[in-house]
Amino acid sequence: MSHIPDAEIITIGDELLYGQVIDTNSAFMGQELGKLGIRVRQITSVSDRADEIVQALDAARTRAQVVLITGGLGPTKDDLTKNILTDYFRTELVLNEASLRDVEAIFARFNRPMLEVNRQQAFLPASCTPVRNVVGTAPGMWFEDEGVVFVSMPGVPFEMKRMMTDTVLPRLKRHFQTPPIEHIVVQTVGLGESFLAEKIAAWEDALPSNMKLAYLPYLGGVRLRLTGSDDGQPELRGRMEARMPELRALLGDHLFAEGEVPLEAAVGQLLLARGLTIGTAESCTGGYVAHKLTSIPGSSAYFLGSIVSYHNNIKINELGVLPETLAAHGAVSEEVVRQMAEGARRRLGVDVAIATSGIAGPDGGSEEKPVGTFWLAYADDHQTVARKITFNRGRQLNIEYATTSVLNLLRQSLPPLAPQ
Repeated sequence: MSHIPDAEIITIGDELLYGQVIDTNSAFMGQELGKLGIRVRQITSVSDRADEIVQALDAARTRAQVVLITGGLGPTKDDLTKNILTDYFRTELVLNEASLRDVEAIFARFNRPMLEVNRQQAFLPASCTPVRNVVGTAPGMWFEDEGVVFVSMPGVPFEMKRMMTDTVLPRLKRHFQTPPIEHIVVQTVGLGESFLAEKIAAWEDALPSNMKLAYLPYLGGVRLRLTGSDDGQPELRGRMEARMPELRALLGDHLFAEGEVPLEAAVGQLLLARGLTIGTAESCTGGYVAHKLTSIPGSSAYFLGSIVSYHNNIKINELGVLPETLAAHGAVSEEVVRQMAEGARRRLGVDVAIATSGIAGPDGGSEEKPVGTFWLAYADDHQTVARKITFNRGRQLNIEYATTSVLNLLRQSLPPLAPQ
């Protein structure tokens, strides 16, 4: 074959419909299929009922040439997928010796006895090609039926991801001979999707027909993904890269990274490059800024600590905020957040510090300072910079937006690199 197929994802499990488990599998599969140029046309979630699963399979094969199925492959009685697929493809279960060895190896690794229900997991439909599961006990299954590829995988995310990466994606690429496709991702912050689109409209309009720009907004910024598809001409990647300098110039300071790099990783690299250490003083964000910074491997090279000064007494006693400043201006103010950042630098012994103080909600606001009012600050040995933002989309989103904003303030305020 030599065409790009459409795909459909079917997730199976009552726990998904009840909201007890969040479906992260579909997002991962959609992203990875997109890298091959395979577009997911529909995602369907069904309960653990045989008739509903069969209906979903029948419907999917009318729309897609690739149907990816997750869930229902465990050893318990409510895991029906394997038996349903055996009936659906008019075959029978047979023992797969290679899968049995994998299951036995899992139990041997953890020095646990293997039960008969686990041995039964090595029985697979005779017409399928097994998909090896090296991190779990449930093998996957690859079927081909009337021009449609069906792949069934466990619902456990780390098992599914390993199967997709090791086996399913490479096999799909070979099976459909998908043409070359290239992606370039740039990360922006501080500019909304509509403003960004207007800013780069002329550049986007000038793209050739085989290059498409996707806007992927997140809280506080937008990821831009330029996708190029094969047009029979050489150097697809090079022709895409040749268009990037103009885009970088248009984005200016809103561009903070290229590739799949989160803001907290980007600022970590800036700190490392300058040899600077950082600490945080947090009130409204309650340690979330520190959490984001330390979520990056290797952050101990620059992150030293945090003071969560939720109560004013902690601001006074630990950060050195003056009582008279609090009395005159209130905790959510430029004066206080400046003293918080400067106090964190002294108390934590760091080169730079950032601070947050605000009203995350849902209560605590006033006419003068409504919910969603935040003051942010950055301090180093040369300057202290403060910034006010307003954003109210509910408590958790308010905290996340304030965190993104103070990390962006850090990025914009760091001193330039010393000349080599």
